[in-house]
Amino acid sequence: MTAQTAPGSFDAFRTIDLRGTDLSTAALRAAMPRSTTSSFDSVASRVEEIIAAVRTRGFDALSELAQRFDGVEQFHPRVPAEALSESLRTLSPDVRAALEESIDRARVFALAQRPQDVVVDIRPGAALTQRWVPVGRVGLYVPGGLAVLASSVIMNVVPAQAAGVQSIALASPPQKEFGGLPHPVILAAAELLGVKEVYGIGGAQAIAAFAHGVSCEEDRAAIEPVDVVTGPGNIYVATAKRLVKGIVGIDAEAGTTEIAVLADGTAQPRLVAADLISQAEHDPNAASVLITPSVELAAAVRAELSIQAGSTRHRERVETALGGPQSGTILVDDIDHGIAVCDAYAAEHLEIHTDQASAVAARIQNAGAIFVGDYSPVSLGDYCAGSNHVLPTAGTAAFASGLSVFTFLRAMQVIDYSADALREVSEHVVQLAQAEDLPGHGDAVQVRFPDGYSG
Repeated sequence: MTAQTAPGSFDAFRTIDLRGTDLSTAALRAAMPRSTTSSFDSVASRVEEIIAAVRTRGFDALSELAQRFDGVEQFHPRVPAEALSESLRTLSPDVRAALEESIDRARVFALAQRPQDVVVDIRPGAALTQRWVPVGRVGLYVPGGLAVLASSVIMNVVPAQAAGVQSIALASPPQKEFGGLPHPVILAAAELLGVKEVYGIGGAQAIAAFAHGVSCEEDRAAIEPVDVVTGPGNIYVATAKRLVKGIVGIDAEAGTTEIAVLADGTAQPRLVAADLISQAEHDPNAASVLITPSVELAAAVRAELSIQAGSTRHRERVETALGGPQSGTILVDDIDHGIAVCDAYAAEHLEIHTDQASAVAARIQNAGAIFVGDYSPVSLGDYCAGSNHVLPTAGTAAFASGLSVFTFLRAMQVIDYSADALREVSEHVVQLAQAEDLPGHGDAVQVRFPDGYSG
């Protein structure tokens, strides 16, 4: 196994050569390109201070943090109703149409995910039910840093609504250029979806406000705590979500975006390069990874990266991301080897550009979302596929799922036994209770049958 700078165009896009290796799962995971920055430990103490300030000092702390981080003066972070309606009224008709189409497609998919309650009669008179119940209140976070992620409003709100959540609050960083309110397109998307409780709060302080709530102070209305917090964000947001987990439910500790492309010699280099760039423009720490057995394709993709990155609007950001330790080409022996590497990497977004792409995609075990073939780019999923773009990052797709209706549901079990049904198993309960030295458990059954439970 060697790591090197590959010859040809765009040399900063490094190469990791895994050909001829037979690595254990642990060694293969260790060989994957990952960012060396943005460690949780590096910001944990600062995030803990922010959470403590919001928990103990409420709106005063939120106001100070808005001034410090966002440069805005703020008495109360609640966005006025008229600002929401005005943002939608002045929204470009073309952007509105795009948002509406995205909402419609996301809603179709989300509604189809809703599970049915399960009722099982184990024996006569012994009924078990699994009920799916929505959480009562959710706090949804929408980033507002290098990009205006109005699409994240849709991705957070639609599945919550489809799940039946009745109380939805949304937070996004206040913007100095917009009078201390979140970006107007974000506000317009919230208004389109009927979300009226919107706050101009950014970063870790938004997560703290949702998790702990903010009490009513003078004429400043309270922010009620939520049951679940969802949404992507930077390292401060991710760390805050980690620190409040257990106080509230969270979807995931989403980190910087990433794309992996599994491609063979049949792939079109210009498409692969364009898709790698599409995710690199999110953030200088974004990860773009090509996994291929074809040295020729790897060289052609590097040449395309040089051409396309040089003319893209966010060139500096893109080139930084593509040249970082989190990005590069991984050379493999064949597609089977490539699939093993894909599962070790566990990409947030995984594109398949191979012969028999659907069959290859069906063999992948670890990915947040899989995009099959030339006409399913990640950017489609970011906006209008109908799927959700809030997905697990940094290898967590090996055990975590993307945002969906299930994020906002709880499975509640209901046990309903008749006297005869309980009598049928009563002796078993007593025996197991005695075996575990918990005689009170058995007594709780015996007391129901003073005349004997075995007859």
